[in-house]
Amino acid sequence: MADKVAVSHDVSKLVDRIKDIKIAMMTTIENGNELHSRPMYTTKPEDDGTLWFFTEEDSSKVQEVREDRHINLGYADPGQDLYVAISGTAKVVTDRAKIKELWSEPLRGWFPKGSDSPNIALLKVTIDRGEFWDTPSSTLLRAYAYAKAVVTGERDQPGPDRQSVVIPK
Repeated sequence: MADKVAVSHDVSKLVDRIKDIKIAMMTTIENGNELHSRPMYTTKPEDDGTLWFFTEEDSSKVQEVREDRHINLGYADPGQDLYVAISGTAKVVTDRAKIKELWSEPLRGWFPKGSDSPNIALLKVTIDRGEFWDTPSSTLLRAYAYAKAVVTGERDQPGPDRQSVVIPK
């Protein structure tokens, strides 16, 4: 049976779900066709859905983004049964004012000279599309779904638990 998917154009639904999840798995394309993923720290998402990530300007991800701007981000909060997948485009930004605006002291571990580090840059991600799954995390609900499957041989269908957000261009 196909999943039911509610579609929205409201990027705030995505931002609301990821605002407290600090680490995303960012996937870029290297060598023209190979996927390359790594964990990235997300700064506070902007209301319009713009996402910012600090990076080193000479890193492989920056080179990959300059060759192909398409990226994918995966967020997960298993404790809340929340999973988010975002596809978008990335742009390398070296604007010192923006770097200082987004800077937070915990980043000093990667950039010892702070926001004035000579190799510091930002990746600005514009969301094109996103999907999220936020299923009930109650142990009782999981037990019910298990029991129903055992007794009836059918999957519990509590309703749509996945939503898709498509950003109009």
